[in-house]
Amino acid sequence: VQLQASGGGLVQAGGSLRLSCATSGFTFRSVGMGWFRQAPGKEREFVGAISWDSVHTIYADSVKGRFTISRDDAKNTVYLQMNNLKPEDTAIYYCAAARGYYVDSYRHESGYDDWGQGTQVTVSS
Repeated sequence: VQLQASGGGLVQAGGSLRLSCATSGFTFRSVGMGWFRQAPGKEREFVGAISWDSVHTIYADSVKGRFTISRDDAKNTVYLQMNNLKPEDTAIYYCAAARGYYVDSYRHESGYDDWGQGTQVTVSS
């Protein structure tokens, strides 16, 4: 199983970035996917997740209305579109493959089996 996050970078506040997470080694179309982030000196926190069929998406309150998760099953890739970025969004962003089908479990790290290596997002003020 491999998850490769990319698309991070340096952006000014108010700007946008789209993160990608390319996957292999499992049946992507049958698996929910999530994004987490970890800022310096802080614990890793939930950002958002999408169900295997794209019917359900959930977000942390801090990003709701600014971030959007989507998936392309033909490319085995999940995306995180981040708009109106704020300095407090600065973190390493991780994608993860979910363990089951209960979407609310995706808010917790225990809801995931496999993790990518992370991509750095830095938002300047």
